[in-house]
Amino acid sequence: MARVGLNAERLTRAGAELADTVGFDKVTVSALARQFGVRDASLYSHVRNSRDLKTRIALLALEELADRAAAALAGRAGRDALAAFADAYRDYAREHPGRYAAARFELDPETARNSAGARHAQMTRAVLRGYDLAEPDETDAVRLLGSTFHGYVALEQAGSFQHTPRTTDHTWPRIIDALDALLRNWPAAR
Repeated sequence: MARVGLNAERLTRAGAELADTVGFDKVTVSALARQFGVRDASLYSHVRNSRDLKTRIALLALEELADRAAAALAGRAGRDALAAFADAYRDYAREHPGRYAAARFELDPETARNSAGARHAQMTRAVLRGYDLAEPDETDAVRLLGSTFHGYVALEQAGSFQHTPRTTDHTWPRIIDALDALLRNWPAAR
């Protein structure tokens, strides 16, 4: 069988597409080899193992998500920036559920330092500039936003909100409004 065109980048992109189809947890070198109709050994000259493949997919997802969030934030401030940033994450998770899961993959410290993860933190802090929070409040707010966005998306993806007549599309802007109000009226430290 022809193996023309197999390289680490093509395998990473195919692995990301596979993750979106079957779930990130099911992506392995063997599953990818089956997709290409080759033996597992054919891929090991391009990726070391399944962890290496998953790391590459995670890095791709972090980069794509950072690019999307940066484009959404351009020229926005305050609540508009907050909503655009939140929507970028939620929309990405809806369009690419496997890649979104990959973006949460635990990277080794050196890989994490060199990933787009730092861009995500910088963009979150850029959103918060419109709320004039000083440290340590800004760090607490970064964590609040990340946990709220990810928690909502994870629960939504798991189908946890299907048992009520109100759609998640009605609730999401209310959450953004509540976060905006909280950030504008951040409580004083005790």
